[in-house]
Amino acid sequence: MCTYKRLLPILVFVLTFAGCATLRPDFEEPTVTVSSIRALPADSMAPRFEIGLRIVNPNREALELHGLAYRLSLQGYHILTGVAKDLPTIEGYGEGDITLTATADMLSSLRWLANLVSSESEVITYELEAKLDLGGFHPVVRVKRKGQFNLSAAPR
Repeated sequence: MCTYKRLLPILVFVLTFAGCATLRPDFEEPTVTVSSIRALPADSMAPRFEIGLRIVNPNREALELHGLAYRLSLQGYHILTGVAKDLPTIEGYGEGDITLTATADMLSSLRWLANLVSSESEVITYELEAKLDLGGFHPVVRVKRKGQFNLSAAPR
């Protein structure tokens, strides 16, 4: 019994450092930028959007994206919330594009559209929050991007 008491702290110490060895202290978070947001023709009352994301991998090893959760707000109204899987692998020191297609929340969309019509603004602000699941021992990458697009510059 005395031997087990001595071995337990050593075992805990070895397992802790073995676990830490698999973590990557040199891992750099990928850069995620919004490359496009555009409205799609809707086949129902709820608007649909296509969101383009560009992911840059500054690491040597490929990023295998296991999943993505996202939320898009337009002018402060939470319009889209969604998830995506079956995402492409971003090669080491490479970049790739992801296109998300989502149908908007009907109630929030109506409030946003009413605000858009009453304000007659040519500029729409957006905020995208995304969580990238890289799987394994990699940290979850959380991204928050803000920007705007001009309606007068949109193709008609």
